[in-house]
Amino acid sequence: MGVSSVKEDVKAVIVVGFAGLVAGVCSMAIGEFVSVCTQRDVQIAQMKREKRKGSSKSDENDEKLPNPVQAALASALAFAIGAVVPLLAAAFIRQHKVRMAVVVAVASVALVVFGVAGALLGGTPMVKSSARVLVGGWMAMGTTFGLTKLIGSDHGIEF
Repeated sequence: MGVSSVKEDVKAVIVVGFAGLVAGVCSMAIGEFVSVCTQRDVQIAQMKREKRKGSSKSDENDEKLPNPVQAALASALAFAIGAVVPLLAAAFIRQHKVRMAVVVAVASVALVVFGVAGALLGGTPMVKSSARVLVGGWMAMGTTFGLTKLIGSDHGIEF
C-alpha cells in the first residue's frame, strides 16, 4: 500500500512487497521467539518458586510450557501467507487504481479469514475476532498508505 501511494509501476510494488514480506516474516518470527522465551522464563521462575514452597503443581505445569521455536514458526508462516495473498493479487493487475482496490479487497478477505481462524482455534467469538483483525489491518494499510503518500509527495522521494 505504501509504495502504491507514490509509485504506479507494478514491478516496484512487487519488489518492495516481496522485501516487506521477507522483513515482516523475520520480524514476526524473531519478535514471537523473544516474547515466548520471556514468557517461558517467567513460567519457569514461577514453577521454581512454587516448588520451593512445596507445591506439587510444577510437574503438571512442565507440559504446558510454551515452545518458542514453534511459536516463531507459526507467526512467520501466518505473516507470510497474509502477505503473499495481496502481493499475488497485485502482481497480475497492471492498472494502478484497480490494483489498489483489488489489493484492499483481497487483503480484507484474508484478514477476515485469519480472524475467523483465530476465533475457531481460540474458542472466542468469531464476529468480534474477525472485526478486530479486519479493522487493525485497515488501520495498518491506511497508515502505511497515508504516511508514504505524505512523505513521498512532500519530499519528492522516488522508489
